[in-house]
Amino acid sequence: MMIRGDLLKMLVCPENQTPLELAAGELLERLNRAIAAGQLQNKAGQVIERSLDAGLLRRDQRVLYPIVDDIPMMLVDEGIWLDQPGLGA
Repeated sequence: MMIRGDLLKMLVCPENQTPLELAAGELLERLNRAIAAGQLQNKAGQVIERSLDAGLLRRDQRVLYPIVDDIPMMLVDEGIWLDQPGLGA
């Protein structure tokens, strides 16, 4: 998954308009472990069932927006709070 640099610079959080950056592999691994355990939900409260290949991390590192089939899911409800139980550090 690759987002062009010029596109990444234009993308901002739909909730507070802060910049986003590509999530690191370590974070994606933690999220995928929580997904496999059935412990991860999006902001809408839906349990996430599909593992993540990529995501966009909000500057404050509190929310991740998944990238699905090379398309950033830029709706507020699609965001994933990163302080959920089961994520660990």
